[in-house]
Amino acid sequence: MNFVEKTIGKKSIYEGKIINLNLLKVKLPNGKESNREIVNHPGGVAILTYKDQDTLIMVEQFRKPFERMVLEIPAGKLEKGEDPETCGKRELEEETGYKSKNFNYLGKIITSPGFCDEIIYIYEARDLYKGRDDIGDEDEFINLKEIKIDRIKDMIKSGDIEDAKTVSSFMFI
Repeated sequence: MNFVEKTIGKKSIYEGKIINLNLLKVKLPNGKESNREIVNHPGGVAILTYKDQDTLIMVEQFRKPFERMVLEIPAGKLEKGEDPETCGKRELEEETGYKSKNFNYLGKIITSPGFCDEIIYIYEARDLYKGRDDIGDEDEFINLKEIKIDRIKDMIKSGDIEDAKTVSSFMFI
């Protein structure tokens, strides 16, 4: 059975630098009407960054929504019209200082389909070489961590790593 909801109205609630919030009026499959609050996000890229066969480079950053440091794989937002692979290579160098001779697409995830249209494209970066010396944007403060892959899997299981894109990326290893 097809449960498509037809959009019959749209109201812009907020337009920001990164996200927009819209209130949609929809017609449900049973003929009734309902509202949907939808966050529009340009999407992003996340990179499994291999220092060597057994070790990943991860980033630790303060994340304001959670008021704490969060350990995650390097990632970043797509710019308007930007190709995901181009974004991934840019973010890899911005967040880690490395470039990659072997940069491959692995898959994608839908982060929060109940209210947001964000898609994150996942890549792997191998055969790293030094790019830029400074890391992070002017408003971004990053600690680089080199962690063995087996330890990361245990950290996910124990709850020490909770970031969804990081946890999801391990399905591709």
